[in-house]
Amino acid sequence: MAELTLHALRRSPAADLAGEMADGSSAGVRLREIPFLTQTAVRAAPGSPAADAVAAALGIALPAGVGQVTGATDERAVLWLGPDEFLVVGPDEAGSGVSTAGFAAGLAAGLAGQRGQVVDVSANRATLELSGRHARAVLDKSCRLDLHPREFPAGRAVITLLESVGVILWRTGEDTWRVMPRASFTTHVVRWLLDGMREFR
Repeated sequence: MAELTLHALRRSPAADLAGEMADGSSAGVRLREIPFLTQTAVRAAPGSPAADAVAAALGIALPAGVGQVTGATDERAVLWLGPDEFLVVGPDEAGSGVSTAGFAAGLAAGLAGQRGQVVDVSANRATLELSGRHARAVLDKSCRLDLHPREFPAGRAVITLLESVGVILWRTGEDTWRVMPRASFTTHVVRWLLDGMREFR
């Protein structure tokens, strides 16, 4: 009962912006928050015993190069952030029944004696979802990357700048993107995206 009460008391980074996001969305482009995803930072050299231990614990191979994502978006996915740096993204602990700290501790247990690191970073980033046929056009206004599907297909994720804010940009579907800024920049990023969406209302 106490755990359920704590879950009910949580406030996500964009909780107070839900109304603005709903009002600013349309059939052509929608913005919403996906709150409370479990996020776990992993540091392990590719091919090392630590990397093998993490992959075995996850049941998912670690990505091998820039932009690669392994696993499943709606279950558990692993994003490549650097040569020995990965982000494991999974469901809300309230639904999975596995606490964010407990999940990280479970992965870390497999690293005993190995050179690697596992840290629960679930409170570090917000997760915003931009979707619809005009979603890419909105992102094109403030992202310098080539977001055409031939260069940035579904299933790709990179660290980049959106306007002047560092984010993880993850294309989860043909017209669906996750934008993951640091939690403290959430309000700025939400309102920046809403401004870019105005012409499509």
